[in-house]
Amino acid sequence: MRVQLGIALAVFAGVIVLIACNNMPGRPGPHEEVIGPEQVLDFNTLYKDNCSGCHGADGKGGASIALSDPVYLAMVDDATLRNVAASGVPGTQMPPFAQSKGGMLTDAQIGVLVGGIRSWARRDPSIVGVPPYAAQSPGDARRGPEAFATFCASCHGPEGQGGKRGSAIANRAYLALVSDQYLRTVTITGRPELGAPDWRGDVPGRPMSGQEVSDVVAWLTSQRTPSQGPKP
Repeated sequence: MRVQLGIALAVFAGVIVLIACNNMPGRPGPHEEVIGPEQVLDFNTLYKDNCSGCHGADGKGGASIALSDPVYLAMVDDATLRNVAASGVPGTQMPPFAQSKGGMLTDAQIGVLVGGIRSWARRDPSIVGVPPYAAQSPGDARRGPEAFATFCASCHGPEGQGGKRGSAIANRAYLALVSDQYLRTVTITGRPELGAPDWRGDVPGRPMSGQEVSDVVAWLTSQRTPSQGPKP
């Protein structure tokens, strides 16, 4: 009899423990589904976790460019967005996010990011004649200083060492952190969140040509130390 009572008490105690564990804080409810990180396909979640630290909330800019800038979205195509998100930019702070490149995101998740960023695009009739994302011909570093003096020096100083309205960009420490393409992109799009004008706004009525953009970039990148080398 005592043995049976002991067994009954042990079974009862075990049931109480199971009930208590089942009601512990944080335990999923009966209708809650826990999904793995590879199954997350919500754009806002993916963007916040992977992009907002550099590009700002809602793509409005931060340490790096504003991805929701209409000029940027008019200049860049989906294939380029996907490639940069997947592969990153070697030698810079932009890491690869695709699993195939050592990152954490699946191809489907990269696609969600690209689609979400593209959804920020809005029609702006004033955005016409944007210079191409990639240079159509090599820049000439010898012509760069003239183009820089015309379009950039009023903010960044005559030698690119900084002025009252802009930071130093012909600076080896800065040039070591950014890619050639980043310099081209920012020369075209500006940094609207920082008050820096795009390719149309430096000289009223005189936008930069694509070749002038290339020449400025060539002049800037020529000032990297040999050990830094070119960055794509």
